[in-house]
Amino acid sequence: MFVRAVYATGDPALLDAALRSLNSEGRDLLEERPGYRGADVFVDRELGTLLTVSWWESEKARHNSDEVMRERREALLEPFAGTMSVANYEAAVYHQVGHPRQGGGLRAARLEFDPRDADLVVDAFRASVVPRAESLPGLCRTTLLLDRGRAVAGALFADRAALAASRAAMAGVRHEASAKAHVDVVGLEEFEVVYADVRLD
Repeated sequence: MFVRAVYATGDPALLDAALRSLNSEGRDLLEERPGYRGADVFVDRELGTLLTVSWWESEKARHNSDEVMRERREALLEPFAGTMSVANYEAAVYHQVGHPRQGGGLRAARLEFDPRDADLVVDAFRASVVPRAESLPGLCRTTLLLDRGRAVAGALFADRAALAASRAAMAGVRHEASAKAHVDVVGLEEFEVVYADVRLD
């Protein structure tokens, strides 16, 4: 699958207005697009950050949808979004073991590496991260999203308590996998799950 991630920052007090807009008009727009396979919405209410991730069955479907979404994106996120960036990825790993729900938690690690090591990064994630994360209580999904020499590794948990309890274990996994794959971890964030629904069928 292919992914488009929109990352916005703004006034935390205006975040709920953006979420209402995404949940109504934004979701309707996505559902109308051919090749759409679902979406996730994550927030940090204290900082005022919003991450939306839409999933597409092909790179072409994602590209075609962006022609429409690009025109509507700013209006959907007004007046919240003071800054906004868009990134495209390929889903190299998508491993779901449970059903994420509202109020859960996402931990996202931003990675950088030599593009020539992409296969090594994917192999290390599958061999080291997926099996060890799978044993953690409350884990719902692990993902690895790639775009040339950068990636986002995500771990989605059923609730915030499980997310917090996993921090020490996942720190060890991150250390081991990054050493194996020659990866630099350049960012680490945690979010609340507002909405998470990806349809693989």
